[in-house]
Amino acid sequence: MSRGRGDVYKRQKVVLIVNRHEMIDRIGKEYLTTNIEAGEYSYVQEAGSKEKLEKAVGHAVKHFKLDIRFENNNVAVLIETKQSFTKADEKQLAEYVEEERALHKVIKIIAILANTNNDKIKVWRYSVDDAHLLKEETVLDAMEHYVKLFDTSRQNDKERVMKNTYDLNELLHKKDIDEKLRSQFVGTTLLYIKDKAKTVSAKTGSRKIDDTFKEKIDELWSSLSADEIRDGIKSTLNSLLDNSENKTKKIELLQKNVLNDQKVKKLKIKDWIEILDTILMDIYRYIDADSSEGQDILNLFFIAFNKYTGKADKNQAFTPDHITEFMCRITDVDRTKVVLDGTCGSGSFLVQAMVKEIADCRRDKTEKEAEELIRQVKEKHIFGIEVEEKAYGLSTTNMLIHGDGNSNIKFGSIFDNKKLIMEADPDIILMNPPYNAKPISIPSAYKSTWTAKAKDGKEDPTKGFVFVHFLSDVIKELNDLKEKAGKPTKQVKLAVLLPVAAAIGTSDIIEKEKIAMLENNTLEAVFTLPNEIFYPGASACACCMLFTLGKPHSEEKETFFGYCKDDGFKKKKNLGRVEQFNADNESLWKEIEKEWIYLFRNHKAEPGKSATVVVNGESEWLCEAYMKTDYSRLSETDFQTTLNNYLAYQIKEGKVYES
Repeated sequence: MSRGRGDVYKRQKVVLIVNRHEMIDRIGKEYLTTNIEAGEYSYVQEAGSKEKLEKAVGHAVKHFKLDIRFENNNVAVLIETKQSFTKADEKQLAEYVEEERALHKVIKIIAILANTNNDKIKVWRYSVDDAHLLKEETVLDAMEHYVKLFDTSRQNDKERVMKNTYDLNELLHKKDIDEKLRSQFVGTTLLYIKDKAKTVSAKTGSRKIDDTFKEKIDELWSSLSADEIRDGIKSTLNSLLDNSENKTKKIELLQKNVLNDQKVKKLKIKDWIEILDTILMDIYRYIDADSSEGQDILNLFFIAFNKYTGKADKNQAFTPDHITEFMCRITDVDRTKVVLDGTCGSGSFLVQAMVKEIADCRRDKTEKEAEELIRQVKEKHIFGIEVEEKAYGLSTTNMLIHGDGNSNIKFGSIFDNKKLIMEADPDIILMNPPYNAKPISIPSAYKSTWTAKAKDGKEDPTKGFVFVHFLSDVIKELNDLKEKAGKPTKQVKLAVLLPVAAAIGTSDIIEKEKIAMLENNTLEAVFTLPNEIFYPGASACACCMLFTLGKPHSEEKETFFGYCKDDGFKKKKNLGRVEQFNADNESLWKEIEKEWIYLFRNHKAEPGKSATVVVNGESEWLCEAYMKTDYSRLSETDFQTTLNNYLAYQIKEGKVYES
């Protein structure tokens, strides 16, 4: 078919396609792939048998006969036709996508549900979920169009946002905005931009952020004074926090730390317009607030910006967005779960959990049902505690930007908020506690066995384990109260990031913490994470521990250990660790994450990747101590590198020198 078919059918608004032949003609007969009767495509036929298909997929399959399949330039278009499609049909299509991916490893996928009663279609790229739904695709198009949707010449939005974030930080430096204020300043400003962008969109009828949109919003800002812009930011915050129980405290902190700062007050209107335009064009326009992918980019921005502005404090450990997402997955976050972060910082875990739950609210539900579930998630499912004032303000702002002005985020120490934790009655706890908290801030009950030197020291000798221990005790007390009242007790999933030293148990204090944890809780898994996971912030090497609180650790229990050193990210100057993509513009991390989760879910021990071992509190809790070496992956280069490193060490120690 000639290239011109795409021109013939240029995004026609009214096209009624009701049968298979018209659909095939529209996309292109020459791209049609069929292997069974009536033009259908069977993944069982492709695999050779149902058993082989299920082995490739990794589980039993229910659906395997796709209505129509096309392929061109390593792009597959999968179409399932229904007289009136439902959420169940989306699940069926998702199963075809999974089978397609299992049998054709490098293929790029467009998945389409087509309603044969009218011209309605739903189109997804890569995966059938809310994050990958292409809302602008409303009519069937030519194969050439779908190939272009994977144009690798376009720069990845996430990397672009990270670069723009660095540039924004430099601009604020030039405007003399104090480094410690910048994260909060940008957060509140983003809220203001979001509010004003809605106003301009309503007037112009356009949501596309381009130069024309910029001109329109500049007209609005140019009509204001610097004082009026600051008042506008305050007014936006007031409006968004209307239903918040902590409104007064939140407004007070945001004003004190941003709006009333003397350097912010000195900004002229031209400075404000330059800053607002930069955030609008370089950050905000890459955020699709209606999709979880958009949320990911926004959270990425916050994490990256916090790293730049906090680079002087090497103890700051902002959790990377993909790691928070992974921890949500291994704890099975969904719309039914109450999630708590007792040391929530900028709110990255809470944001990620809320986004996951909201996406789940829409599955198999009408819009009305979904909206009610979303309201419940925002009001009753997300709880946080933060002791540091600026971080508390930042987490508040972060949640507001994500559309939640009613978050249950409390200002104060986790150790002073047992009542909040018990009232929340969490199903899942996600956290990255401080590794170097001052011992004076830790309750005396947890220091009874410490040495006098440890008690008077500058850093927490448990390396953050005491925060986990405290939460374990609160859940135990809560379960004891439930049992006395004749109510069912609860097992709580807790995923926590701790330094490797906490897993190894390099001191008596840490070893006692590990032993104490296993008395009432089960150690389900430990994942060794990549080096410099917090770069350019904290330098600590970390691991992710997964516990089931309220379930004593059995002596026969085999704990899963994952060696997850490679996450498909690379360090780049001024950008931190950046997600990498293959030649087909597919995320390396997404494929790596699938393998991590597959090994964990199936409790598989694989050389060089994982191990399953019976451990106790005295054991080392790291995969490196137990997994078998995968010699098939070793090369002559690996051997030479090891020799070179050993020789360098010997020279450094003065054991080898030139005579």
